[in-house]
Amino acid sequence: MPAWPPLTQPQSCRCVTPNPIATGRTGPPPWEQPCPCSEWDPSSFPSLVLKAAPAPGPRPLAMAMRGKLLPLAGLYLVQGLPYGLQSGLLPVLLRARGLSLTRVGLARALYAPWLFKLVWAPLVDTWGSPRGWLALSTAALGLVCGLLATLPPAGAGGAALPVPVAALLLLLNLAAAVQDVALDMLAVRLLEPAELGPGNTVQVVAYKLGAALASGGLLALLPALSWTLLFLLLAATYWLAAALAWVAPALRKLPVPPPSANPRPSLRLQQDLLAVPGTLWTAGFVLTYKLGEQGASGLFPLLLLDSGISTPELGLWNGVGAVLCSIAGSSLGGVLLARRWQPLPLLRSVLWFRLGGLTYQTALLFQLNSPRANPVPGTVLRGAALLSLCLQHLLGGLVTTTTFTMMMRCSQLAPSALQATHYSLLATLELLGKLLVGTLAGALADSLGPCLCFSLFLALSATPMLYLGFAPSALA
Repeated sequence: MPAWPPLTQPQSCRCVTPNPIATGRTGPPPWEQPCPCSEWDPSSFPSLVLKAAPAPGPRPLAMAMRGKLLPLAGLYLVQGLPYGLQSGLLPVLLRARGLSLTRVGLARALYAPWLFKLVWAPLVDTWGSPRGWLALSTAALGLVCGLLATLPPAGAGGAALPVPVAALLLLLNLAAAVQDVALDMLAVRLLEPAELGPGNTVQVVAYKLGAALASGGLLALLPALSWTLLFLLLAATYWLAAALAWVAPALRKLPVPPPSANPRPSLRLQQDLLAVPGTLWTAGFVLTYKLGEQGASGLFPLLLLDSGISTPELGLWNGVGAVLCSIAGSSLGGVLLARRWQPLPLLRSVLWFRLGGLTYQTALLFQLNSPRANPVPGTVLRGAALLSLCLQHLLGGLVTTTTFTMMMRCSQLAPSALQATHYSLLATLELLGKLLVGTLAGALADSLGPCLCFSLFLALSATPMLYLGFAPSALA
């Protein structure tokens, strides 16, 4: 086979690169031979100049983050449905049927399975796939809703919640708590540090949107649709969400850390969890930061119902309008965190605003309960009271998003095999603080009176502001 011809263009040196397959030449090609032209210019050979591959731009990174956040948003939305059903719909229905504030508050004991998440969180950490746990628990939620569709409406035929309905709601909370552990595990492992702000915004906003659909949405639809059809729609929603959890590409590609060769005993596990930097301080904060706010937000709508505001109007404002304001507050928190605000300085600012909003709501309650107040509040007072609901939910959403970001940052300091259990510990304590005051709020109002009870809530809301002064440097 003939050899390559030498380069013979000494003036322009624009050698044409021949195709070796087409020419059948042998030997080194011209671009590997010394060029006879002293004025050789590499730019004369654009096909031979090696160019570095461009770095990935912001658009591919944004698309990758969107691929993570969209399935998380759908799953957190359906996770909020049981909370809205029991926090927005059932208390109003039970109070409208004449139950005391104490008995309405005690219905929150149905949330008890959430307090025992640490029992099965290590199982989700070490057994099976988190995607499998997520799909299985979400499908179980659909099954329970299908069973609820076969029962009569809650509270029908009596002043108390029927026992079968209460038992199924307890199972609903059990499946939702398992789903919460698996979903939080995926979020902790899936999100990068720079994605925590948007990720927690999606988490809180989607969860609250699901709660709004199940509380205000059900109150609005219940007169038009039957109880059976509503729960069949919920069951179909859960089964679609289970399919999403199983087929979502971002969740299928999630790396799972190898299981530990030596399972930790219970005592060692507790020591490892508490040894994570900032755990003790974060646990104390999440246990107390919602005490005053949760008591007021659970009790104030029932007191407005006693003042003459109708159930549909209260469902619209407290179930839809207030939750939309909470979503707006959570979105604002995500925007501020994405703009390089740190969680602790942001919390110091927003807690002051929350205290001011609760002071405004307490002053309205004193006005509603004054001896000279009209039995039915006027237009101005009614509007101010409903506005205070929206304001408190707006500030509460901002506080919640910032706090959950701080919780996830603390959990990311733990070893990867403990992150889901660590986050479940913090989330359980956060729920325990809310359930404690929410369950006792009715009894406090019946024994102390609404005005003194709200004064106590106001004092509890000031406690986290003092506690922030002792925050550890690991969370800064």
